[in-house]
Amino acid sequence: MGLAPQATAPAESSSAEMRRVSILGSTGSVGKSTVDLLQGHRDKYTVAALTAHRNVDLLAQQARSLGAELAVIGDASLYNALKAALSGSGIEAAAGDDAIVEAAAFDSDWIMAAIVGAAGIRSTLKAIEAGRTVALANKESLVCAGPFMMQAVEKSGATLLPVDSEHNAVFQVFDNAERQGIRRIILTASGGPFLRRTRAQLAGITPAEAVRHPTWAMGAKISVDSATMMNKSLEIIEAAYLFNLKNEQIDVLIHPQSVVHSMVEYVDGSILAQMGAPDMRTPIAYTLGWPHRVKTTGDKLDLTKNINLSFEQIDIDRFYAVNLARQAFNAGLGYPSALNAANEVAVAAFLAGQLPFDAIEKVAEVALQSIEIPAISNLDDIFAVDAAARAIATAAISALK
Repeated sequence: MGLAPQATAPAESSSAEMRRVSILGSTGSVGKSTVDLLQGHRDKYTVAALTAHRNVDLLAQQARSLGAELAVIGDASLYNALKAALSGSGIEAAAGDDAIVEAAAFDSDWIMAAIVGAAGIRSTLKAIEAGRTVALANKESLVCAGPFMMQAVEKSGATLLPVDSEHNAVFQVFDNAERQGIRRIILTASGGPFLRRTRAQLAGITPAEAVRHPTWAMGAKISVDSATMMNKSLEIIEAAYLFNLKNEQIDVLIHPQSVVHSMVEYVDGSILAQMGAPDMRTPIAYTLGWPHRVKTTGDKLDLTKNINLSFEQIDIDRFYAVNLARQAFNAGLGYPSALNAANEVAVAAFLAGQLPFDAIEKVAEVALQSIEIPAISNLDDIFAVDAAARAIATAAISALK
């Protein structure tokens, strides 16, 4: 089936036909928003599996609250703690990375793939190979292994529904049946908390400052990526695979208000935009109910208020992560994975107080310039590139100390 616009929409289920759903990464930012939505629609959905990395208490609480059939903790050493927390509930407990991957193939109609970073690639691929409807919040799956993921989609008949607010917005106004009429897509970016600062003013930025996003409530890693614009940079690569577009058909504009989430421009000059309050429950709900819409309890956009919508070009010298991403995508499979891996290492080092904020992109650039990538023929080759880039990034961080 591929990306949902190419798929045949299923008929609306009756109230007696509960839709089975699973959440990979239920204790993260997107996962918690998904749980919140499910709490409000208990008559429509039954929860099959939930997974988390280390947050046993919250995972057990969510599993009990939603009546999940299976709960999986990634850290195998926490299995006994999870089992104890679920005692008497009838909920099956499992642990370890392999168990998370297997949970992705658990009997479900819809799977939220929300594990952050490269750690979510294997489970996302497993869900795709099982032919599920996959709500894709793990952008790294396409950034690092786009061709393999899309080949698996075509082979299995899975359906991808983009969760990132920008790609979800494009998805809603993208006329896939008339692709020849599409000139470009325009992804919007808030610019993060340091939009008006020069590069010289970025020295000394603390983790607490970097994770304080002006419009979105997100996890620490993605908040830092927003501040460097690496998040938007990786989204360019993700969009290329999701919508089968060329690099030059994907533009990015700064839009500080985060009201217009993205746009599609057609050859006749028409620009269609999706608007809404900056609340992740909106794009999540769109994928949860697709091809129908479900109500949310999130904030709603009030057009009667004085809303100032402004747009501006990106200062590439200021946000040069965008150029790094375009270079990596043009260089081919392997280089986007190296970029992502190096950035993950650099962001983790920054959050740990081991790297200055203004050196994050430099570490990623060093990895792209230094790594030697052989021919890529399978997913193991991608993970080998990931490991090599992490080693280069770690060495680069040590050299900067």
